[in-house]
Amino acid sequence: MSSRGLIKSMLVIGSAQSVNILVSMLRMKVLAILLGPTGVALLATFNSVMSTGTTLAGLGLGSSGVRQIAASRGSGEALSRVRHVLLWANLAQGTLAMIALWLVRERLALWLLDDPAYARQIGLIGVGVLLGLIAASQTALLRGMRRIGDLARVTVFGAVAATVAGLLAVWLQGEDGLIWFLLVQPLTAILVAAYFTRRLPRPAAVSFTLRRIWETWRPMAALGAVFMLGGLASAMTLLLVRTVIIQSLGLEAAGHFAAAWSITMQYVGFLLVAMAADYYPRLTEVINTPKTATALMNDQAQIGLALGGPVLLLLIGLAPWAIELLYSAEFGPAASLLQWQTLGNIFKLASWPLSFALIAAARSRAYLFIEISWNILFLVVIWVGLPLLGLTVTGIAFLLAYVFYFVLLNLLLHKLHAFRWERLSLALIGGHAGLGAGLFVLARLAPVAGAVAAVGLALLTGLVGARMLLRKIGPEGRLASKLARLYQVIGWPVEKADGE
Repeated sequence: MSSRGLIKSMLVIGSAQSVNILVSMLRMKVLAILLGPTGVALLATFNSVMSTGTTLAGLGLGSSGVRQIAASRGSGEALSRVRHVLLWANLAQGTLAMIALWLVRERLALWLLDDPAYARQIGLIGVGVLLGLIAASQTALLRGMRRIGDLARVTVFGAVAATVAGLLAVWLQGEDGLIWFLLVQPLTAILVAAYFTRRLPRPAAVSFTLRRIWETWRPMAALGAVFMLGGLASAMTLLLVRTVIIQSLGLEAAGHFAAAWSITMQYVGFLLVAMAADYYPRLTEVINTPKTATALMNDQAQIGLALGGPVLLLLIGLAPWAIELLYSAEFGPAASLLQWQTLGNIFKLASWPLSFALIAAARSRAYLFIEISWNILFLVVIWVGLPLLGLTVTGIAFLLAYVFYFVLLNLLLHKLHAFRWERLSLALIGGHAGLGAGLFVLARLAPVAGAVAAVGLALLTGLVGARMLLRKIGPEGRLASKLARLYQVIGWPVEKADGE
């Protein structure tokens, strides 16, 4: 197992995701100024429809395809067959989804937005579903082949091109341009990813019959269908929550929820995508060796918390200023939601490496059980608490659901794979959770004091986390050697940990 390899991959993808986040921040800032909370809520609703359609039509082939590609890398014929079937299956499934969404566009517009005038935009989202699935087949290939650098370039170039084209559409057409803003994102991803996938070794020539296509597609679909159901549960839950908020509190409140949710998902998504790019294929290769898999899961959790924990603490304390900076003063109520959700993200970040074990081991039923459990608890708490607590309950529900998710996942992984946390992992999880909870209370009672404390704690935990990473990888390399000298100067020298 190589901590250096994991960290290098996370830094490559993380750098690309950092650019993506900066571009997204600019994109959402411009949209917030141009269209306000109602425009942001409308875009979020369109996004939920496209996400739900893509998840349903994709049958989970994006996740199962990565696993099949990673497992077939040693066989040219098997790899070629998986590549072709993955692309053509997504094309066929996306086309069917596009047609179906167009046929039900008026009913969806009336149900989701209580306004049939949005029927055309809802129908056009089907085109985005098709484009999204084609893009997913290309990125699955890059992930399965562990082309980390190419995957990072696709992220950066695609985000920049989509932002420029999408904002131009909104600038020219106002709210009517939102649908084109949505569609241009998967389109640019296809164009950019196609350039890099063409640079891969040409697939071996293989013969295709209906029987061979079925034999290749069936195991991917069987495993992927369960992942699809888990993803569909999340997409449908989010769609239902947004619909309930719109119907109970109005589009403006839905815009506040969308703002907090976007920041929450963007930052943690940045870390999780960086973690998944190399970690998932690695874990797939060793999942049947419990000792090695447990060490890898602990290692990934430690790296994720060391890199992500300080920024989560910073976000809890600076939430009001982050909302105003990234959106506008109109989105002030979103700050409270962001604090609750960020606290929950500490448990999400700790859980993520474990959830990949279920995918890598093809434990489809266990994975589905875990994912649906989270969604049920999240939805029930909101359903019961919204009339009593208002919009704040969405943040509380997020935290409660992820604490429950973390506990349940630990129990399940211990039973199925004899998984145990190492002492360092427990210290990082408990430390960040405790600091996050204390900072949350302080920030709610005294916002300025909370902001100052957040900066101090982020610097302190960042210093500790960076030293931990240096102990894992050693002081070799330009950046690592400079950091090692810094720790030497402050009287806290770094020695590489045994066994790394």
